[in-house]
Amino acid sequence: MRSTPPNRPSARAGWRRIGAAAAATASLVFAGFGTAVQADAAPTASSKVTYVSTPCATPKHTGDLTCKSYRVTGGLTAFQKMQAARTGITPKAADASTPSGYSPTNLRSAYGLTSAAASNGSGETIAIVDAYNDPNAEADLATYRSYYGLSACTTANGCFKKVSQTGSTTSLPSSDAGWSEEISLDLDMASAICPLCNITLVEATSASYANLGTAENEAVALGAKFVSNSYGGSESSSQTTYDTSYYNHAGVAITVSSGDSAYGAEYPATSRYVTAVGGTKLSTSSTTRGWTETVWKTSSTEGTGSGCSSYDAKPSWQTDTGCTKRMESDVSAVADPATGVSVYDSYGVTAGWYTFGGTSVSAPIIAGVYALAGTPASGTYPAQYPYDYAGTSSLNDVTSGNNGTCSTSYFCTAATGYDGPTGWGTPEGISAFAN
Repeated sequence: MRSTPPNRPSARAGWRRIGAAAAATASLVFAGFGTAVQADAAPTASSKVTYVSTPCATPKHTGDLTCKSYRVTGGLTAFQKMQAARTGITPKAADASTPSGYSPTNLRSAYGLTSAAASNGSGETIAIVDAYNDPNAEADLATYRSYYGLSACTTANGCFKKVSQTGSTTSLPSSDAGWSEEISLDLDMASAICPLCNITLVEATSASYANLGTAENEAVALGAKFVSNSYGGSESSSQTTYDTSYYNHAGVAITVSSGDSAYGAEYPATSRYVTAVGGTKLSTSSTTRGWTETVWKTSSTEGTGSGCSSYDAKPSWQTDTGCTKRMESDVSAVADPATGVSVYDSYGVTAGWYTFGGTSVSAPIIAGVYALAGTPASGTYPAQYPYDYAGTSSLNDVTSGNNGTCSTSYFCTAATGYDGPTGWGTPEGISAFAN
């Protein structure tokens, strides 16, 4: 099956000058800056982005799973440099007062989703599964959505719901600042891609397999047909049991981060029942698309995950020949912190805007794309859907970069067609994520 990409404006389309000062301000507002910032010289090489792992990337207890996110602490992000190049105005280095990462408009432009996001998703529910409680989740989500002109998504209007792993709305887990950063990231990315979708946040008591798995089952029991999981850990011989207990939900699109530790397989991304989502570096370009992507890799120990599972059987729809078991990943989206996304968070940090990266970004983005594409067919595993469009214009093939060294080239190196770090590529519209 083939699909022609939707008509789309160039990434540069919204940035034509209408007059010096007015155009600069309009450009910033359109892309997510609320106000113009002081003019200065163009950015230099010294503006390199710096960032740290979010606290939830370190396990609290032996055997805990970890989140897959980084928070930018300084330098100028790709978004800020893009603004400087287009407007002649150099923003301040990333801080909490102003958005400094890609906005919903940017992400939809990059992935051909502008039209679908405006009309699709009503009545669909995306579930976000994370550990611990974020007491400010709803308020922070409201700030993000209001700033970017998205409709309100609240408990009062029925769009937002927060529950424990048992479905309770009142008896919630203990609060945790690190996981609250992750929760804000996940909620904002689901909103950015599918603003008309409802969102259910399911908070596990801890980051153990048992509790996160119980939360996964609760999300499905509550009716979500799209579930995003931005966590993972090392593979183990127990994972096929976890597959059966927690991730085998036919008719539900389950997305999982591929990991942030560069080459090497992680679970539950290697579950045969989920869509494993890799990460890219997303930059503007002069192409018709207006954007270009390469494999996200910062160092030998930092970048998108990939690899051949040691335990999970290969699903019938996955046909690469170098790996006899489940191969990670399936598809991908932006994850490099230097080309990161804007998020609003207030619990345990200075309340304000932060830029995040990691495959915790890409997993909820892809969950949102599935939701825009419509309810999965009963009895199917949506991880298969992109494979039906392999090699077509419905996916942006990422052909450059690697996430490490491996004996079988495509396990860690981008290539034409399928490869481990980015799978079949990134979305170009919604066709590859529909039944």
